[in-house]
Amino acid sequence: MTPNTPQPITYKDAGVDVDAGNAFVRNISSMVKSTFTPGVMDNFGGFGSLFRLDAERFRKPCLVSGTDGVGTKLQVAIMMDKHDTVGIDLVAMCVNDILVQGATPLFFLDYLACGKLSSIRSEDIVSGIAEGCRQASAALIGGETAEMPGFYPDGKYDLAGFVVGAVDEDRVITGSDISKSDIIIALPSSGIHSNGYSLVRRIFFTEHNKPLDWQPEILARPLGQTLLEPTRIYVRPILSLLETVAVQGMVHVTGGGLSENIPRILPPDLDAFIQTDALPTLPIFDLIQEMSHLPFAEMARTFNMGCGFLIVVRKEQVHEAMASLEQAGEQPVIVGEIVRGSGQVQYGG
Repeated sequence: MTPNTPQPITYKDAGVDVDAGNAFVRNISSMVKSTFTPGVMDNFGGFGSLFRLDAERFRKPCLVSGTDGVGTKLQVAIMMDKHDTVGIDLVAMCVNDILVQGATPLFFLDYLACGKLSSIRSEDIVSGIAEGCRQASAALIGGETAEMPGFYPDGKYDLAGFVVGAVDEDRVITGSDISKSDIIIALPSSGIHSNGYSLVRRIFFTEHNKPLDWQPEILARPLGQTLLEPTRIYVRPILSLLETVAVQGMVHVTGGGLSENIPRILPPDLDAFIQTDALPTLPIFDLIQEMSHLPFAEMARTFNMGCGFLIVVRKEQVHEAMASLEQAGEQPVIVGEIVRGSGQVQYGG
């Protein structure tokens, strides 16, 4: 080149390192393949992912899809510089949603967007996604990593997940068969799960200026670790339950808490009566309420209050349902029943 020849401006100069991206894909290949199930037609790195639906497993299959993210819980992960659990949250938020309709998760896809690709951090994120997929028995068969300099600030990233499952058409659970006197069983949450973190961060970090290593007596671990506890995945115990009991309806308690999620499955002439003193509440919710002075009604329309997943069964099948869940390693709790009403949640006790 002569001195006056313009220097080429490469993609790497613009902030996107293609070679680093290729190395990242190679590094995560073993994690991804560890989630593969018999339906996967291995095409890792291709333009599309292939999955063979087992015709013997589903007689009249209905595909059920879901998508979600992790919300501002990611900000806590960034503050803690700990990124190996938010992937579990990502999978949980998606698979628990389609589980409500009785669907078996089949495969999962993820989207990771960042300003600059950090191979160590990104591999930690994918390790969590892979762990979540293994817990859900879903194959991680595709994904996208988008390096977007100038759009995301350094150190920031976002996640989105997508799941596809299947259920026989005559076994889809909608809640339409829920009847008066049905019983509501709760499966405990592991904590806040992945909702309400904008409020949580406001309470602890803005209003009270608490450090991540703060550990009041009520908590078993420091605040940061408590807030990063991953969302529970309920796939295995629920699918086992569906083989033994005729479940009338199910609820994944996510954004909107108990008060906003339960009505999504209720017939218009029925209410869910929740016994508040039966809720398997956790210390983190007591602490949030103490520091925010929120009334129970506001807490219950924001958080899961210790109930990550709800199951509605006939009264005569309660003992069988409880036994199935306990055998699967759960600690189910009866928290209420179905009563006459108008499609709302009542609280008492």
